[in-house]
Amino acid sequence: MKKKTLIALITAAVMTAFGGLTAYASGDVAGAVEGTWTTARAQVVSVVDNVIFPVIDVILAVLLFVKIALAYLDYRKHGQLEWTPIAIIFGCLIFTLTAPLYIWSIV
Repeated sequence: MKKKTLIALITAAVMTAFGGLTAYASGDVAGAVEGTWTTARAQVVSVVDNVIFPVIDVILAVLLFVKIALAYLDYRKHGQLEWTPIAIIFGCLIFTLTAPLYIWSIV
């Protein structure tokens, strides 16, 4: 029993000593972040342009066609056509289709 208590106390003391150490960052943190961004920028741009935007485009295109079909069915049922959701989805689709052309000059 004394051996377990002694081990627990030593472990607690060592953990307290390690937890009390102050970590100092050498150099400028902003410079490190900027350096990381400049080295990884080409990969990030490639992944976003070739993977992320096309996935969003496909999702919005499917959503647009579904919304157009539902609006048509609603028009046949009630005789009233709601254009607002279709226009919003179409606007978002146009935005995401053209975003790779100008988004990297903003970022």
